[in-house]
Amino acid sequence: RCLNISLGSLSSECLGNLLRVILHSEYFEDKYLTFAAVDQFGIAQEIDETLAAQCGYTIEYNYWGNIEFRASILSCHTHIESDVYTVAIQIQAATDPDMKNAATHLKTVRCPYGPWHSRELVCETNYMEVSVKRNVPQITDLLQDEPEDWALAFPEATAGAVSIWQVVFHLPTGRKALLASDALHAGYGLNTTDTRILLRAPFNAAEAQLVKVQGVTFSAVRASTFYKQRWMILMVDTAVACPVDGVDYTNETITWTIPKNLQPLSAGATIFSDLLVEMGVDLHKLAARETASRKYVLLNSTDAITIQIPIGAEGGYYKTHVSEGQHGTKYNINLFLEHQWEDNRWGVTKHTIIKKIETPFKLVPPTITNYTNSSIRLVNVTVGIFLPDVELVNLTIDATTVTVPEALQYGYKVYETRYPNGSKGYVIETPFDVPLIKKEYLTEDTRLYTLNVTLGFDVQPTHETFSVPVIIISPVQDAVLPSARGFCDKENLYLTVIRGNVDQNWLPFISNLSLSPEAAQKHNYRLDDNGTHFTIRVPLYAPHILYEEIHPSGIRASLHLTMKDNTLADMTDFSISCRFSPEELIECLPNGTMSITALKLAGIEDLDTSLFVLRDRQCRPATVTEKSATFIFSVNTCGTSRKFENTVMIYENDVSYFRPGSTTPIYQLKCECHYIINETIFVQYGTKNNPAPSINPGFGTLALILQLYRDKSYSDSYMETEYPVVKYLKEALYFEVELLQSEDPQLELYLEDCWSTTSQDRDSSPQWSIITNSCENAEDAYQTTFHKVDRNSRVKFPTHLKRFEVKMFTFMQDGKALLEQ
Repeated sequence: RCLNISLGSLSSECLGNLLRVILHSEYFEDKYLTFAAVDQFGIAQEIDETLAAQCGYTIEYNYWGNIEFRASILSCHTHIESDVYTVAIQIQAATDPDMKNAATHLKTVRCPYGPWHSRELVCETNYMEVSVKRNVPQITDLLQDEPEDWALAFPEATAGAVSIWQVVFHLPTGRKALLASDALHAGYGLNTTDTRILLRAPFNAAEAQLVKVQGVTFSAVRASTFYKQRWMILMVDTAVACPVDGVDYTNETITWTIPKNLQPLSAGATIFSDLLVEMGVDLHKLAARETASRKYVLLNSTDAITIQIPIGAEGGYYKTHVSEGQHGTKYNINLFLEHQWEDNRWGVTKHTIIKKIETPFKLVPPTITNYTNSSIRLVNVTVGIFLPDVELVNLTIDATTVTVPEALQYGYKVYETRYPNGSKGYVIETPFDVPLIKKEYLTEDTRLYTLNVTLGFDVQPTHETFSVPVIIISPVQDAVLPSARGFCDKENLYLTVIRGNVDQNWLPFISNLSLSPEAAQKHNYRLDDNGTHFTIRVPLYAPHILYEEIHPSGIRASLHLTMKDNTLADMTDFSISCRFSPEELIECLPNGTMSITALKLAGIEDLDTSLFVLRDRQCRPATVTEKSATFIFSVNTCGTSRKFENTVMIYENDVSYFRPGSTTPIYQLKCECHYIINETIFVQYGTKNNPAPSINPGFGTLALILQLYRDKSYSDSYMETEYPVVKYLKEALYFEVELLQSEDPQLELYLEDCWSTTSQDRDSSPQWSIITNSCENAEDAYQTTFHKVDRNSRVKFPTHLKRFEVKMFTFMQDGKALLEQ
């Protein structure tokens, strides 16, 4: 199908003996393209790399993403009429490589050209071309110059058609003759017009020779072309030579040297004179004033032409490249030279040389500029400077690679910034508090915030890729260290740690025990953690309790907790120490038996509890654990002493621990049992019938406790450290009221009145009645519900308890809800 491509998508121009069509990137970028040459009969011949060099076509991509199609005006399918040269090309553009549904456009370019010179040579980037004037030469001169060529050509002369029919190549090993059909099959281009005969060869042709001229290498094809014209056999010298090097670089300058008087082109000539030397950029000639303004230098000496270009000068451009994963640039400039000279054999020769020059790779590490502002807690970093052909395509954050739009979901804002010279950079912004910003505790009041992100870039249109790691570390004085408070009851030690902002990755340890919920449950510890603080409850006789002092009057025990970072380095320590008066450590039985439990003290290294002894060292513990040893013995044994004080008989013994070889104990616990003597008890009793039960009113103080439970099982109450308890509207609250200090099973507790207020003042307003005259409030959705109390291991007298449930509500005043009340 044909598609009318807008005029702005294609442009063309005539450039002497070349023409150019430019396909602009606005339309053709990211499209798959094919080119075909269309002959005068409308037949399209697809152009591949081989055909392009043979027929005089060149296809290149330039820095701006445009595609450039160039053709010799003597290309294979050029239509010539009255010195107007017409080239038609067919362009197909598709979004898929299979070229399905491709849009087709036919572009026709007409270029006048003339007058022609006797010999014209073109050195394109992919082929060499020579065309000479087609006339009837003086055969005697040609026979004198190249008699071997005539000898090779003559046997086929009578059978040849009127056209180009044979080419004789001059090689170091001799001469090689090819028929025209064989030369075409070998990749050469042969053509004739009414006035010209042409030979075109790729740089790597089999018969091409590398020739050194003044240190510069040329690719040269030296050939004589024969064609039959009526009754004559004509021989034309169709030699061509093009430089393949000759470019030198310094840090600041490109120097291109083109020697003159090239032997392949000057055979048989003895007199030379320069007629014209001009240079240009992108096939456009430059006037002397413009050349000087760009600081180009054009030197024309007897032996060579020298062009000097400052690296970075106007007319060229920098292009991004990647070498071994590193970002860098090369300077590119598309020069061309036109040299015209006259000699006594050819007359005027015009030599046009197109030279694409690219400087060596120069490493350019991207600049990373840190504009992070700690006062507003914002990381801001600019990465650049890049040429316009570099695009940021992805970010790798914490081993996750995301596109630039997806980075916003992770809290990263990425945008492009342009500079006046056309270069650009990329800005990354993110708040300090996004999860993927690493936060590390540094000192007492300082944390380190670390941005660690890798930026992935793509170079257009070559799609080379490179990455730039960006690590920004910012110290901020905002560290809040964790704090702790502790307390004890009769059987447990409690430690509550309030988290700061530095310990989110710190791990709590008791001794070498990592305090996970599983570990706490295994050791019968209770661990409550709500994210902002955690509380650990440890029983007095747990394995991780340290005993600092043991006396007959009591024990001083302590719980130590250490916060470690993820490398298990100690960061901070907390502890709680309390004195206990446990009766179970010393038990005095009525039958004269003593039971003593000695505990291992903190601070005594390598203490073996199995080596505890009584005064009589032969008396060993009856049972031993890692932290304790229990002795059971009669008061008449093991060195127990006895003494009397008034009406009390006292038995004494000591538990001791000795280092091997020492007679002085490093641990000694004195133990006593007291028995009352000379005590007389008088008992008098009688019998009578019990009177009928009666209840008499009385007055006194009741000991009550009101507790809030987690659910209707009433098995787990909230601890003191968990208040205030947060609940949502209409969630149930489970209350229990218990009568304390009474063992009377006949008593029953009744709740007369229960109400809630908005403040600590019980008489404040507004109020809401929950229980009135021992009856539940039965209004609407906030009805109070009583729950039955059953006997269990905790509840000895069910009548001593009352349980009820009420839903969370909001106080109303003047028709409005009191928020958070």
